[in-house]
Amino acid sequence: MARYTGPACKLCRREGTKLFLKGTRCLTEKCAVERRPYAPGQHGQSSGRRRKASDYQRQLREKQKVKRIYGLSERQFRNIFNRVLKEPGVTGEALLVALESRLDNLVYRMGFAVSRRQARQLVGHGHWLVNGRRVDIPSYQVRSDDVITIRPNSAAGDVVRSATELTAVVPPWLQADHDALTAKVLRLPERGEITTPVQEQLIVELYSK
Repeated sequence: MARYTGPACKLCRREGTKLFLKGTRCLTEKCAVERRPYAPGQHGQSSGRRRKASDYQRQLREKQKVKRIYGLSERQFRNIFNRVLKEPGVTGEALLVALESRLDNLVYRMGFAVSRRQARQLVGHGHWLVNGRRVDIPSYQVRSDDVITIRPNSAAGDVVRSATELTAVVPPWLQADHDALTAKVLRLPERGEITTPVQEQLIVELYSK
C-alpha cells in the first residue's frame, strides 16, 4: 500500500482525536479537531447519530488509529504484529514497545523533530547515526544502550535545534542532550511509560479472528 500523502488533519478528524501528526499546529486553535470536531466528508456532521459501533468496528478503528500515529502501512504494521506474536510475554504490550523502539519514533520522542513525519524524513535522509554508524531506515529497531547522534555537519542541524526548543519532557527511558544533539537509549519502555492513547488489546483481538 502506498504511503498516505493527503491532509494529515483529515486523519485526526476521522479518528475523532488528536494524533499529533502536524507538530505544534496540533497545540493551537488552528487544530482541525478543535475547529471541526466531526468526521470528514459529506456526512461527517451527522455521524454522531449513527448506530453504536460493533466490536469489529472498534477494533478496526483502533488499529487504524495506531497505524496513523506511527505512520505505517498495513503491511508494515502486520509484519510487526506477526513478529511480536512469536515473542514471549503480552502481545499487545510487545507491539507497543516495538513501535516505540523504531528509530523515527525515538528521534521524535527525544525532541529532535516536531512530529513523527518530520522524524521519519530526517532519518530517511541519513541525518542520524546509531553507535557511530549512519542509519537511514526509519523502522530500524534500537536497543538498550544505543547512542544516537546527529551526523557531523548535517544540513538539518538548525531544523533539529528548533524542534528541541519546543520539547518540554523526554521519556524516562531515554536520555537526550539537546545542546550536543545526542541521546542514549537507557532501556526499552514499560507499558506505563508509553503515552500513546491506544487500547492495544482491541488490536490483538482483531488479528486473532
